Amino acid sequence: MSRMTALSDPPAPTTAAPPPAAGARSDRAVIRDSLGVGVAVGVSGIAFGAAGTAAHLTVWQTCALSLLVFTGASQFALVGALAAGAVPFAAVIGALFLGVRNSFYGLRLAERLQLPFRLRPLAAQLVIDETTAVALVQPGRRSTRLGFFATGISLYLIWNATTFAGALGADALGDPSRYGLDVAGPAVFLALLAPRLREGGAERATALLGAVLAMAAVPLVPAGVPVLIALAAVPAVLLISARRVKSEAPTEVRTGGERQEDER
Repeated sequence: MSRMTALSDPPAPTTAAPPPAAGARSDRAVIRDSLGVGVAVGVSGIAFGAAGTAAHLTVWQTCALSLLVFTGASQFALVGALAAGAVPFAAVIGALFLGVRNSFYGLRLAERLQLPFRLRPLAAQLVIDETTAVALVQPGRRSTRLGFFATGISLYLIWNATTFAGALGADALGDPSRYGLDVAGPAVFLALLAPRLREGGAERATALLGAVLAMAAVPLVPAGVPVLIALAAVPAVLLISARRVKSEAPTEVRTGGERQEDER
């Protein structure tokens, strides 16, 4: 009986694993790229720590800026203004003005991350240039969240550790600019931007126009402000593209009455 049952029963169907979604990335690849950005940019905290003590801040005041503010460019703008002799109020206002861009980043990331309310305060602390760049190049929500938090947490930890080290060893380090740490951030952005430049003419035009605006503004405005001026490239390219599409749109077919009126 058992032999007859074995011969008559069809074999159980095997379930194959579903194919990966198009454009999906493995968690390992996302974490690898995120940690690369965190380490590359995080080591520049040494330069900030040294700059903070050079601006006559204490070690603990310098570290508090990295722990509580954590905006990179705004921190450098603040200590740079203090080192140049600006009053603290003016230095803080300039840093806040430069940090406004993070609010716009948050608006864009909120749509992509879709985080629960309990995680939003933590995420708000991590909204900076690097986390935004890494998150927005990810193809799916899971990889977006993973890239955002892996970049943000690793960068936060390394930045604060190197800030402390730079503030303690400022005298031994000398001029931090000689180490070339200031190029770490731009180098990372070039690496993140390169895939986007292959997507279409609008992306290339925005990048080139933004670079021209930033380079033209460098000798004219304080440090950090050229980045904000470069943002003007976005509405400029959008306006030009809209006008081009409008001019290339086919003219409406005139009605028979209009054609008869023209013949008269």
